[in-house]
Amino acid sequence: MEENNDSPAFKTIIIDNVKYKTLLTKKFMARKVYEPADFNKVYSFIPGTILKVFVKEGAKVKQGTKLLELEAMKMVNIITAGVDGVVTKINVKTGDMVPKNHLLVEMN
Repeated sequence: MEENNDSPAFKTIIIDNVKYKTLLTKKFMARKVYEPADFNKVYSFIPGTILKVFVKEGAKVKQGTKLLELEAMKMVNIITAGVDGVVTKINVKTGDMVPKNHLLVEMN
C-alpha cells in the first residue's frame, strides 16, 4: 500500500500535562513562533520617514527620553525609550524611509 504524502498526520501536543492526539492544519504548522517582547529594541509601528534622530550611539537614556521623530501619514510621531539603558546601535538616519516593524534603535 502506498503512503500518501498529502494525507494529514496526527501530532501529539501536551497541554497542562495532558497528552492530546490531534490533526494540526497547515496554517497552524506554518505559524510564526511566539517571541516575548524585548523592550531594549525599538521597532517602527507604522511605515514612515525618519525626520530627526535625537540620540547618538553610546548615549545613556532614561525611560521616556526622545529617541527620534517618525513622520507617517502627515503626522509626526515621537518615538521614546521604553526602558532605561544605553543606546548600542542606531539603525536609521535622517531621511530614511522605514517599513512597519523595522528595527530602529537597539539598547542594553
